[in-house]
Formats: sequence, structure tokens, C-alpha cells
Amino acid sequence: MMEARERVSPAPHKLAALEAWLGEGTSIERYELLSGGAVQLNWLIEGTRAGTPFAYVLRTDAASSLLMSHSRAQEFALLCAAERAGVTVPTPRALCEDPSILGAPFFIADRAAGTALASRVVRDRNLGGDRSKLGEILGAELARIHSIRPPEPSLDFLGFPSVSPALDVVESNRATLDELGVARPVLEWGLRWLERNAPAPAGLVLCHRDFRTGNYLLDERGLTAILDWEFAGWGDGAEDIGWFCAACWRFGNDELEAGGVATRGDFYRGYERESGTRVDPDAVHYWEVAAHVRWAAIALLQADRHLSGAESSLELALTSHLVPELEYEILALLGGWR
Repeated sequence: MMEARERVSPAPHKLAALEAWLGEGTSIERYELLSGGAVQLNWLIEGTRAGTPFAYVLRTDAASSLLMSHSRAQEFALLCAAERAGVTVPTPRALCEDPSILGAPFFIADRAAGTALASRVVRDRNLGGDRSKLGEILGAELARIHSIRPPEPSLDFLGFPSVSPALDVVESNRATLDELGVARPVLEWGLRWLERNAPAPAGLVLCHRDFRTGNYLLDERGLTAILDWEFAGWGDGAEDIGWFCAACWRFGNDELEAGGVATRGDFYRGYERESGTRVDPDAVHYWEVAAHVRWAAIALLQADRHLSGAESSLELALTSHLVPELEYEILALLGGWR
């Protein structure tokens, strides 16, 4: 499940190669590891090129990674496709697949203003402007992502569901639990419910698969960027809506069920207006259950990155402690109690 790699860092002895790759007349004056990025690493790179200042984010591999995540080349292609569809993303600039530069592939994009820190986003009403309008904007952004549909030649690396998006999610998460060898009866029960209640396949769209509070940037004026495209794939658009509205991504602000920042009505309204399709509450409920099962499986995988010795990290080690809370939400969603 884990893939160990050398931790890649734009250390001083590598900066000359990076400057040369960025182009003649480039001088890097600042580089630092940004917070977040539990699966990949994000470095702030600031400097000048021929006297013109720049500020980029360089995204590369962490010391270990989830095998389900895309490569940097694939993530760069997704970012480019999203930009073409009108999604608010950091402008993608360049991809490097030459390991001689930093030791692993990476890409750079413009640094977008704002913060993504979820605990701050859900509490600081100075961020994002009017929250009702913010909910509509986020819904519209998701609809633009879902406007990307196969066939899309630049995204040929994306696989298609073997049976249906829902049953593929059941199969992949069941395989994760089996491979980890962990006994989680609530998760197994949730998977069985998802299997027995799988909706009929809908038209395939590009699903972000991690569209949530914590993966977009806000400043005082509003939304500045949608981040982290490493799990995107063809699927059912309701999957992203359920993921965004799942209780695990409200960060304690449960009265605002759409990401802890807006009401469902605001979020749905923005999505429906942009997409021209109605949100099906029953489908969203199904995918909210799936969201808690999937996040629990990912949390166990993240902990395994530490326990396996692939990457020593207290943050990763503690991630598995989220699982009982996620199991509670599964029981609540399926049993109708809190």
C-alpha cells in the first residue's frame, strides 16, 4: 500500500539546478516548506527572473505516498484541464519529470493568496466574504469541475469504473481494509450497506474526490483557488457533493452542513445554477456514507505510512485516532440517531 521515497527538498546544493531549469537570469531568494500537504510536499519558491519577481509553489513527492494518488505529471495535467474548464486554480506553469533536478518529478504553479487552514476558515468570517454567496461560489466551482467529461485526451491516464462508480468505491475500500488486515466491523457494515444500496450508474464526470474545506484557499475577498487534485478521477458527480457535505469536513461547525461554511441550500443552489442539473438528496446521502467509509480507510492508510516505517510522522501516527469518530458518523447516518 505504501511507496517509500527519498524526501525531496530544494536544499542549497540543488538550488543551482532549479534556477537553471527555471531559466536564464533566475535567482531564487526564498524557499520554505509550506504547512499542510499530508500526502505531497509543497514548497514556496520566491525570487526574480531577469529582474521580474515571481512567487511559485513547487509540488513534489513526500517521503512516502498513497499508491492511490496520482503522479505529479498526472496531477499537473488535471490542473491544466481544470483551468481550461474555468475552475479557479493556481495557474499551472511548468512540469519537470527529470529526476536530476531535485531527485523526483515536480511541477510549479503560481502562488495563490489566502489560507486553506480549515479550523480558521470555518470560524473566521473575515475570510471568503458573505458565507451564503461563498456557498454558491463553491457549488458553481464544483459544477465546472464536473463539466469535464470523457473523452478528454489529456486525461487518458484516468481509468474508468469497472462496474459502476459506487461499486468501485466499495471494492477499493474493502481491498484496503483486507490488505491492512484490520478488523473494523462498522466499516465492513458500512461497505455492505453501500454495496446493497448502490445507485444506478450516472453519466461520468471528472470528480475531484477531495473537494472539501481545507483544500481551497480564501482571502478577505473570496475564493482564490481550488487545491490538491491528486485523487481526481471519472465518477458520479454526487460523490463530490457528498464528500463536501460530510460531517467529517465541517470541522466542528455542524450547523453549516456544506463544508462548515454554508448551508446545503446555498451550496446546492450554486451547483444547480451552474450545472443545470438538480441535486438528488438521496444520492448525496449515499455518498456521505461512502465519504466516511473512504476517509476512515485513508486514515488507516496514513497511519500505516508511519507504522510501516516508510515515514516517521506523529501526525500520520495520530490519524488513525479519527477512525472511531468516522465510524460513529456512519452509524448515525444509517441509524438515524446522534
